[in-house]
Amino acid sequence: MSQLIRIAVLLTQTFQLDFQFPDNFRVGREDFGIDGIEYVTCFFEAPIERYLKKLNRSAAQHGVKNVLIMVDGEGSMVAKDKKVRRQAAINHRKWVDVAAYLGCHAIRCNAGGGGKTPQEDPDSLDRAADSFSALIEYAKESKINILIENHGGLSSYPHWLPNLMKKVNSPHFGILPDYGNYKQTPRADVYEAVRLAMPYAKGVSVKANWQMDGTHPQYDLEKLVKISVESGYTGFWGIESVLRRSKNKRTTDPDQAKADDWRAVRWTQSIIEKVVGIK
Repeated sequence: MSQLIRIAVLLTQTFQLDFQFPDNFRVGREDFGIDGIEYVTCFFEAPIERYLKKLNRSAAQHGVKNVLIMVDGEGSMVAKDKKVRRQAAINHRKWVDVAAYLGCHAIRCNAGGGGKTPQEDPDSLDRAADSFSALIEYAKESKINILIENHGGLSSYPHWLPNLMKKVNSPHFGILPDYGNYKQTPRADVYEAVRLAMPYAKGVSVKANWQMDGTHPQYDLEKLVKISVESGYTGFWGIESVLRRSKNKRTTDPDQAKADDWRAVRWTQSIIEKVVGIK
């Protein structure tokens, strides 16, 4: 079974070391034994053929799979203005094309532009279904899945994304559940939220905020991975991990920042390997 390290996100401290995407393949393979990479558009150098060929060469050289592209900043897919929504769907198309060129299976979108809560914005599901259905239709030809992450706003309410999946009802549509981004509600804590999302999951973001002593008090990380496995999930595991230093112990030393990030990744990776049984 495969695992995934989302280097573009999890190595936030070490971007001062000037890591570029092509070098991330080497880091993922040689330092962690990782066999997949997720991209993030805000760290993407240029969506032009010469650069994309360079990424594909680097991926092949290190035996790493291009998994998906996390798309940010391309408009509000749940906006009340239909023209705004449809323009956002059009804006995402180029990333569908880039994902297909790189051999990815999906792009990850956000569901921004809605109200503060599902109760305050009961029409949000209809609006989201409209714009995402248009994007799904475009992506079908390239066989690219359209995923939504619980990334704030309405999408972080545990029942909202599963309800949207039911409304759209497409095999090309899915959820990328992020363990750390759920709102606690009377009807669902983080564990129930992940259970609700997993039947529609086409990726998982194993987010972890580690303490210096190796503990993870925010939630039981091992329990969440078990819930995901028990749902029947067999895809890539996205590692998004940081080591939380107290304010008076934060480092400006690049080597120490890198060591902190590497340690956090390995702690999360060990949890996944323990539960999933990766050797």
